Amino acid sequence: MSHPRWYHLSPVLAALLLGCGTSTVPSLYDDNEPGFDPDRPDVDDDDAAIDPYTGDNEIVLEAQTNLRTGIEFHEKVIWRTCTPNGGVCHNNKEYPDLRTPANFAAAFGASCNLQPKDYSSVWDGCERPGDRFSINGGGFDPFTEEIGWIELIPGEPLEYGDDPPPFNAPGLHIHLESPVPGDRQDGYGDGQFSRYFIVDGEVNDIIFSTYGTRYWVLDDRTHLIADVRSYQTTTVQNLVSVGIVEGDRNRNGIYGARESEPHKLLHPGVPEQSYLLGRMRGEMYDELIPGSRMPLANQPLSVSEMLAFYCLIEQFPASGDTSGIASPIDYKNCSYTEDPESVDLLGIGLSWNTRIKGILGSNCGCHGGTEPLAGLDLASAEGYSNVVSVPSTQLTGLNLVEPGDLENSYLYMKITGADGIDGDKMPLDPLSGEGSLPQDYIDDIATWILNGAPEDE
Repeated sequence: MSHPRWYHLSPVLAALLLGCGTSTVPSLYDDNEPGFDPDRPDVDDDDAAIDPYTGDNEIVLEAQTNLRTGIEFHEKVIWRTCTPNGGVCHNNKEYPDLRTPANFAAAFGASCNLQPKDYSSVWDGCERPGDRFSINGGGFDPFTEEIGWIELIPGEPLEYGDDPPPFNAPGLHIHLESPVPGDRQDGYGDGQFSRYFIVDGEVNDIIFSTYGTRYWVLDDRTHLIADVRSYQTTTVQNLVSVGIVEGDRNRNGIYGARESEPHKLLHPGVPEQSYLLGRMRGEMYDELIPGSRMPLANQPLSVSEMLAFYCLIEQFPASGDTSGIASPIDYKNCSYTEDPESVDLLGIGLSWNTRIKGILGSNCGCHGGTEPLAGLDLASAEGYSNVVSVPSTQLTGLNLVEPGDLENSYLYMKITGADGIDGDKMPLDPLSGEGSLPQDYIDDIATWILNGAPEDE
């Protein structure tokens, strides 16, 4: 539909531009109706729709009071933590887009880690079956193999003659799951990229792109290099940009989709198999998940918020019906209500002895040795007892670390440069004169404090 330019202006400015003494913008539809029947979920505010939890666990009661539905969870937790409102990511420029309740609902059943910034951050459990590659012509024996990963190395290739190029030569590098058959070392042919599609219940291998050039097969015959001359650069860049699916996206030799079904961002009914929770806790089924823990640079979720998240996922319809986002969260029948502390963000390796002592010890060297700065010794065996529930010497009204409470933990205030601290933000970089603790370290310390500041796992 084409609208006049004034439609995009504010009502007041549009009215002024329209003139004729009018004080309102004309409606595009009669009676201010949108002109179609909107499909909006009904939010059930009837507290009697489910039987409430009536126990005495404060974590459960807090979650039940503050986070009654998935929409409230999005409004009060996801929006605060993962979106443009005070957030740093997960908007329309970074997957997954979590800006709206509808987008959040769409994360249930969606694929995980589709747009990693770095291949090393991809978890095997997110890898999907790769596209296929074959070469038509060039004297190669017939083959069609799964693509592990591809890489475009820029630069004008040399004239190699009959010698194979080095493994890091300029060109389009294609790594395959299985060796190319035969002993043909190079040839000019049409490289064909194909993908499996299901059409009318039948599996079809459909070629979606072809690139004709000279191909070399290196020693292990799973590594091919396609020649890319200057006049072919745009063609290859377009080929790479179409989104070739790589079966070994993280390049570790494991084709995740061959090990198990690819995991989902949020797996309806099974929180333990939900990738977003794995990124938040740093682990899934006792396996470390690569990449920085989420949320990044924002306040981590409290235990009651994590409980709400787990219960929401557990009860979300397996059918993927997005109206489940508006349904009341049933805390009474949620299995995680029995032990809500188990769903905290600690995951693997986030205690004083396994993580925090190492962070502070390697970055706060002044607080150790025979004469620790301000009398605070973080490096000795008594480091934990010197920090947790001990009053700050600089701001005696606060403890250095108050388990479960960031705002009243002076150590956290000091490393973040919060208002009210005495002196400079720490740790101090002697070269820049500024606080230098990396954000992921700060996030781990915050998560550790919020979840009770444990000494051991």
